Amino acid sequence: MLELDQLVMDFSGFRAVNGCSFNVEQGSITALIGPNGAGKTTLFNLIAGALKPTGGTIRFLGEDVTGASSDVLFHKGLVRTFQIPHEFHRLTVLENLMMVPPGQPGENLFSNWLSWGSVKRHEAEVERKAWETLEFLELTHVAGQRAGELSGGQKKLLELGRTMMTDAKLVLLDEPAAGVNRTLLRKLEEKILILNRERGYTFILIEHDMEMIEKLCHPVVCMAEGRVLIQGDFQTVRSDARVLEAYLGETAGDAA
Repeated sequence: MLELDQLVMDFSGFRAVNGCSFNVEQGSITALIGPNGAGKTTLFNLIAGALKPTGGTIRFLGEDVTGASSDVLFHKGLVRTFQIPHEFHRLTVLENLMMVPPGQPGENLFSNWLSWGSVKRHEAEVERKAWETLEFLELTHVAGQRAGELSGGQKKLLELGRTMMTDAKLVLLDEPAAGVNRTLLRKLEEKILILNRERGYTFILIEHDMEMIEKLCHPVVCMAEGRVLIQGDFQTVRSDARVLEAYLGETAGDAA
């Protein structure tokens, strides 16, 4: 589904991503791990179209999308969430979901005057889908609440719901466990698994919560100093000497 080939990203002489290559298979939940400063977020920004790489190639669904904008990728089904949720905090939870689908006829002034019936029917369909999403996420009880008043965990669920409103094919989750209490984290894990196994969503996660990664992810890709150190199953990656050294700043022998 996603192919990264020798991606490079330079910032004024500093190489944040240095020849990264790996593939993401359709239907997988891939974890991207590594110590702080490894280049994970920069790589996410390259994949999501927020940055244009200095070198290398990105292919999505067989198409070269290197340097494509976030907007173009969004319409192709590649959607990204953020470590700090970007909700519209003054709008209600329901409104946050309803405004996500692109190309709504109600956004056109002339359509509101000339095709009022069509606009209302489309709006009703979007609202129906939003309610179904809230029911799936178990957030119907806060539908009329301002999104800015939600807890950290509820905001992460809302972010996931916004990707559902787009019928995304590949979802980039940036530290979904950050700021989430354990109860809501278990619920978030459950919803990700259902979307993956029953609805065909493919995910890439940047995450530091190893318990979450062990439960959800295969494969695991570990980065350090802008490079991919190793890719494999959780147990293989966790026990690799290079990974121990990257995280602990010491040799595997010292770590042992």
